[in-house]
Amino acid sequence: MTRYVLSFCLTLVCAGPLIAADRNILFIIADDESPTLGCYGDAAAKTPAIDAIAADGMVFRNAFATTASCSASRSVVMSGVHNHRNGQFGHQHHYHKFSSFHDVVRLALPQVLSRKGYRTGQIGKYHVAPEAVFHYETYLQANSRNAVEMAEASREFITDATDDRPFMLYFATSDPHRGGGVDKTSKSELKPDLFGNKPKRGSYPGVEEVFYDPADVVVPPFLPDTKETREELAQYYQSIARVDQGIARLVEILKEADLYDKTMIVFTSDHGMAFAGGKTTVYEGGLRVPMVVRDPYQSKRGVESDAMLSHIDITPTLLDFAGGLDPKTNGPINPINARKFWNDRDEAVKDNRDGGDNFDSYQGKSWLHCLANPDEAHHESILASHTFHEIQMYYPMRVIRDSKYKLIWNIAHPLPFPFASDLWAASSWQAQLIKGNDAPYGNTTVGRYVQRPQFELFDIAADPDETTNLADSPGHADVLEAYKVKLKALQKEMQDPWIMKWDYE
Repeated sequence: MTRYVLSFCLTLVCAGPLIAADRNILFIIADDESPTLGCYGDAAAKTPAIDAIAADGMVFRNAFATTASCSASRSVVMSGVHNHRNGQFGHQHHYHKFSSFHDVVRLALPQVLSRKGYRTGQIGKYHVAPEAVFHYETYLQANSRNAVEMAEASREFITDATDDRPFMLYFATSDPHRGGGVDKTSKSELKPDLFGNKPKRGSYPGVEEVFYDPADVVVPPFLPDTKETREELAQYYQSIARVDQGIARLVEILKEADLYDKTMIVFTSDHGMAFAGGKTTVYEGGLRVPMVVRDPYQSKRGVESDAMLSHIDITPTLLDFAGGLDPKTNGPINPINARKFWNDRDEAVKDNRDGGDNFDSYQGKSWLHCLANPDEAHHESILASHTFHEIQMYYPMRVIRDSKYKLIWNIAHPLPFPFASDLWAASSWQAQLIKGNDAPYGNTTVGRYVQRPQFELFDIAADPDETTNLADSPGHADVLEAYKVKLKALQKEMQDPWIMKWDYE
C-alpha cells in the first residue's frame, strides 16, 4: 500500500493535474496471431467478441508489425521506436538476453502514461527488458493460456474505485503461440502442435473450448494445403477462440462497472501466425497483424480504414489519446530526465544507455486522426527491420512497403534462412521438408524458402500473395533501383545501423 500511495504522489508531482478517469486504455496483444478473425473476413474463425468490438469501432486493414519476432516486436509496441534503434535485437529470455537501451525509459509506454497520471497494470506475457525501463505499477498474475482467467484476475485493477486516476492495462495472452506438446490423438504420423490447447480435447477453467474440423479451416496462400497444415491450423484456430472468450469477459467487466464508454480498447498481435512463411519472416504472413480499435469518444462506428499503420505508432497514439503527446517534438510532453533517473537509482551509470543518440521523439506517429476520419491515410510507406529471433538466428532483413511495391533486402542472403526451433519441428514444415527441395510450400518451394536471393521485389498491389519475385525482371529494373533508394533513405531516417551494409556487405 505504501508503494502505491508513493507512486500516486510522485505522479502528481511529475504530471501536474490529473486527467479525468474517463479516458482509460485497455491494450490487448495476442501472441503470434494473424488477422484470422471474423471481422477480417475469415470464414472459419469464431471470434464474436472481437467482431463485436469491430462493429462498434474500427478495423484497420493494413496494420503491420515491424518485425515478426516476439521480444523485438513487443519492445517496438512499448517504445514507439524500431528495435534496431531501441536495442532489443532479439529475444529477452534465457541465454538470448537481448535488452533495450536504458534511456528508452524516456519514451516507454508505461512510463509516459504513468507521468501523465495513469495507473498502469500488466498481465500475461512481458518478454522485454530492462524492467525498470518498461515498468508497470501493478503486475497481475494468471495463466496466460487462459484469457478468461486473465480477465478475472484483472477485474479488481480495472474496477478500482478507490483511485481517481484513469487506468492503462497491458493485457498480453500467450495464445495462440505454439506450445504444450503435440496432439497424440492425431492419426497422422507427424502430429500437430497443440498451440497451448489442452490434450485430448480438454478445456481450461471458465472456457468453452471451440474445436475445429481440419477440413473447415482456411489455409493461407503462403502455406501448403496439406493434411498436416490443416491439422495444425485447427489447433491454432481453437487457441484464438480462447483469446476471444477472454476479451468477451473483459468487455463484460467494463460494462458492469460502467467503464465501457470510458475506455479505449485496442486489439492487436505481436506479429503473424507461428508457421514457416509467417513468424520470423518479413513476408505478409509475418508482418500483417490485426488492429481493431474502439474509441468511445468517436462518433463513427463499424467502419474500416485502409490507412497503413505500423507498430511504431502504438505508443504515440495511446499517449495522444491520454493528452500527453507533444506535437512539436512527437515525444512526451513531460519526458523523464534519463540521466537523473539512472543516477538516482545508481544503476547503469557507466553503461551505454542510448546507442549514441538521445531518445527524444517517437519514430511512429499517432493515428487518432484516422479514427475520426476513416478515409484519411497515415504512412505512405513502412519499414520492417528484422535481425534476430533466437540468438543463433542472425538473418538481418530490411523491408520497404507501400501500396504499390514491396522490397525485401536479405542482407545475409548467402546464408540459409535460419529456423526458429518450434517452426522447424512443426508437422506442417516437416511434411514438406522430407519430400526434398523441390516440394511445394505455399507459393514457393522448400529450397527457395530456405535459400533466398539478395532482393525480393513484389508488385504488392497486383500480387498481394507475393508469388512472383520481380527483382531480376528487366522490365522492373528501374522500380528495383528506385525502391533501393527509398529503403536506404528510410533506414537513414529511422537510424538503422545496418545501413552500412550497403557499402560493406
